[in-house]
Amino acid sequence: MRWLILYARSRQVPASAAAVALVTLVAWAFNQDGAGPMNLGIAVLILTANVAAASVGLGGRDVALDRTAAIRWVPRRAAHVLLAGAVAGAALLAVQAAGAELAPAALVVRDSAGLAGLAALGAVLGGAPFAWTLPIGWLSFTLLVPVPPGIAGEVSGWMIIYPATTASAATAWALLATGTVLYAAAGPRR
Repeated sequence: MRWLILYARSRQVPASAAAVALVTLVAWAFNQDGAGPMNLGIAVLILTANVAAASVGLGGRDVALDRTAAIRWVPRRAAHVLLAGAVAGAALLAVQAAGAELAPAALVVRDSAGLAGLAALGAVLGGAPFAWTLPIGWLSFTLLVPVPPGIAGEVSGWMIIYPATTASAATAWALLATGTVLYAAAGPRR
């Protein structure tokens, strides 16, 4: 077998891809009534569920074994985070291209990038089994706590604020950069 197939299997990529497809299919099915655009919070919830499903593979079954492998992990880890975010957003954009009004494309791209960075940061801080906690936690905070006015609100509520605001876009891209760099360099916590 080639290393890519082995890597995908060890990182549970087939199961994650199936979960992303199922979540996106359910979103598409619930939006077939033609009642107009979906609530922005629901679209962000779908993106977060997609990233959480993909975050399962941010660590192998044996972290110590991964650390002793004679391969360069930094580019593989960075690519894994970037692909997880891209697939999470692309799944939602594909459903949108099929006719469902879910969310603006710029919001989907920004949120999938920021959520992938949060998941990578969660893997670094809590380990791969708990990588989903930061994206889910920030989403819960965003949906349950009223967004304060000003820059603080644009930073804390970056997921549901339209992408035209500079602070919300900068927050998402900073999360992606920070999470990807830390995860690529350090890997998941043991």
